[in-house]
Amino acid sequence: MPSLRRGRNTFVSPHGTVMPIPPDIAEFWGRYVAAATGEIDDSRFYEAFHFGDHEELANSLAELVLLGRKRATASSVWSLEVEGKRLPRPGDLSVVTDYSGKPLCVVETKRVDVVPFIEVGAEFAALEGEGDGSLEHWRRAHRAFFTRECARHGRTFDGNMLIACEQFDVVFRGSHSGAA
Repeated sequence: MPSLRRGRNTFVSPHGTVMPIPPDIAEFWGRYVAAATGEIDDSRFYEAFHFGDHEELANSLAELVLLGRKRATASSVWSLEVEGKRLPRPGDLSVVTDYSGKPLCVVETKRVDVVPFIEVGAEFAALEGEGDGSLEHWRRAHRAFFTRECARHGRTFDGNMLIACEQFDVVFRGSHSGAA
């Protein structure tokens, strides 16, 4: 998603378009910046997002992040390209929201590996923290998600499609009471 420019109450999209920051995200981001130790370079802001493609999934995955169980996420590389996003990079900061857009925490990207879907391994599946944490569950759930995502864009799921496997740490949480 967009890059934030602090103090202007705007963000700059990947295409250079200046747009207003949603007030709930800007205020939350400001609280993170104020609480952070050291200087936070706003160019590190990558996006504000929710997981998944429907409310129940988005909220349950966000809860797993807040509980410290989910420490990774996967995105299809072509969908990032279609949305005009670059690949996430180590050091990027993102605001995780619930499905309604309420900001819950800030995560920092630690590592990104791009691999074909069929080469995603058991270690990464466990870091995603979903279901029983097995590679079998990961493949089943993510095949279903990527199949839905492909269908929305007139594409067909392919096991060789490239996946951005992103690992992250929670670096700030709002007033949510979940453990981390």
